[in-house]
Amino acid sequence: MYEYLPIIIVGAIIGAFSIIFIMAYIALNKSKAEKDSDRNMSDGELVKRLLSYAKPFWKQFLVVLFLMIFSIAYDIISPLIIGEVQDLVKGKFELEYLYRYLAVYISILLVSMICTYLQSIILQKVGQQILSDLRMDIFTHIESLSHEQLNNIPVGKLVTRVTNDTNSISMMFTNVLVTMAKNSMVIVGVLGGMLMLNYALTLMVLCFVPFVVLFTVIFRKFSRTVHRNVNDARTDINTYLSENLSGIKITQIFNREDQKMEDFLKKSYDLQKAKQQQIYVFGIFRPMVYMLHISATLCLFYLGGKGIITDFEFMGQSVTSAIVVSFYLYISKFFNPIQTLAEQFDVLQKSFAAAEKIFTIMDMIPEIVDEPDAIELDEIRGEIEFKDVWFAYKPGEWVLKGVSFHVEPKQTVAFVGSTGSGKSTILSLMVRNYDIQKGQILIDGIDIKKIKIASLRKHFGQMLQDVFLFSGDIRSNIILREEGISDEEVMEACRYVNADSFINKLEAGLDEVVQERGNNFSAGQRQLLSFARTIIHKPAVMILDEATANIDTETELLIQDSLEKMKNIGTMLIVAHRLSTIQHSDNIILLSHGEIVEQGNHQELLAKKGQYYHLYTLQFSKQQLEQK
Repeated sequence: MYEYLPIIIVGAIIGAFSIIFIMAYIALNKSKAEKDSDRNMSDGELVKRLLSYAKPFWKQFLVVLFLMIFSIAYDIISPLIIGEVQDLVKGKFELEYLYRYLAVYISILLVSMICTYLQSIILQKVGQQILSDLRMDIFTHIESLSHEQLNNIPVGKLVTRVTNDTNSISMMFTNVLVTMAKNSMVIVGVLGGMLMLNYALTLMVLCFVPFVVLFTVIFRKFSRTVHRNVNDARTDINTYLSENLSGIKITQIFNREDQKMEDFLKKSYDLQKAKQQQIYVFGIFRPMVYMLHISATLCLFYLGGKGIITDFEFMGQSVTSAIVVSFYLYISKFFNPIQTLAEQFDVLQKSFAAAEKIFTIMDMIPEIVDEPDAIELDEIRGEIEFKDVWFAYKPGEWVLKGVSFHVEPKQTVAFVGSTGSGKSTILSLMVRNYDIQKGQILIDGIDIKKIKIASLRKHFGQMLQDVFLFSGDIRSNIILREEGISDEEVMEACRYVNADSFINKLEAGLDEVVQERGNNFSAGQRQLLSFARTIIHKPAVMILDEATANIDTETELLIQDSLEKMKNIGTMLIVAHRLSTIQHSDNIILLSHGEIVEQGNHQELLAKKGQYYHLYTLQFSKQQLEQK
């Protein structure tokens, strides 16, 4: 018993650490539940869904697996060669045999290096393709979400899902899975080599494996938690930056830079704290695996030293110096892959945490979808009818209450009323940005739910108060990168809406650079570009939602002239607070608290001397005072 005392001491130390880790694991399981936002998907479910992206590339992975078999030959065979050289040096030394062993050793090393290089190239190409497919899928899915769903998700969160989280997953395909497979094969091969040399010492090494498994299971729990925390903190800071960089002008106007900096520093500290937790967890796990490596090596040297010095036999098997040398190399090659597996396991948990966030978004079911029997419409006349339409953004809070009206093709209809009366909501419902709760909306006598969403929206042109221009140039913002539209057609559309009046003055013309959100153009210029963008696609129905608000008088005259021309294109629906801009509409619908209270043309409504009359009189009097 005394002879095995050092080994017993090593076992006691490892056992003590195991008890500490088990207690920490139990404490973590009893701690408060994780955030409700965490889906807590199982690793098996995540792997299954992620591997579905790798399935189309199974041939490339098969080639990599084939190359891997040759690349691990060095790890398995080299200790045997070195052990033979040890015996060669101790016995009758012959240089010819040394050269033979050296040639075999170098050959195996070269083959291993070439195979490793080839598999790395293949994996990088495949990994980037998988990453591209994943990004495309999540971006396409985000595009399919309804306005209400997108309103509930911060933009910064979506950006994080498409960029940071997909990057976290890329390592899984380019490195982790194959490396884990390779290291697993190396471990199996090394075990085979050790068993052939000395099964007793091999059993001694295997005594440390249960502790490796135990530490790995505990590490998995802690690692998954800290990676979730890092992802959450990173999402928070990206969301904060996205919002506050967009609104930085307001921050400067109200002199709130210091307050915003404090908020940013707090979120940065939260991310730093989460990162530190991640480092601490991994900083404990790898040294524990290394401790097992050193413990196994010490036990080998202890048993090997006794065997060489005193002819001590361990479990009935003798231990020679050649076996000790080979086993020393084998133990290193056995635990090095395990330590590498620990690193890869950390990256794998990071990938799983990121995948969990991505699939949370991808599992969101789009609220606005095509009906199974939805049809395509090649063209429409522009006849619109609302039949007893009820709509609420929140259950029970009705924005529209039994709204009914009819618009003939090519008519110009205006919607007026106080803020919150439901004007813009009506326009959003026509293109199915939202679905109504009760009633029916018809286009050319067809329920819009029976029309494919893309087909429906293709026939509508929308010009909003807040014009969004993309980074690029004027041309790309007008055609929106649609193919087959010539510069002459673009300029014709610009002339039609009077946008050529400022485009021709620009040095680059249609190639003029458009900065983010079109900040290098005035509000009126952006609005004229949106008019050109709308009519170049020849819509059957045009929607103008406060398109003339916040525009100077000179530009308004250009826009009014453009509107008169655009009336000849198709049906026009206008929301406006300035009643002077809608006097020539065929029908004016006055809304109040989600209900239609008056409708008719300008003269008919004035003759009624109702709410429209009082509203018009009030605006007219105000204009008179402003002119004085």
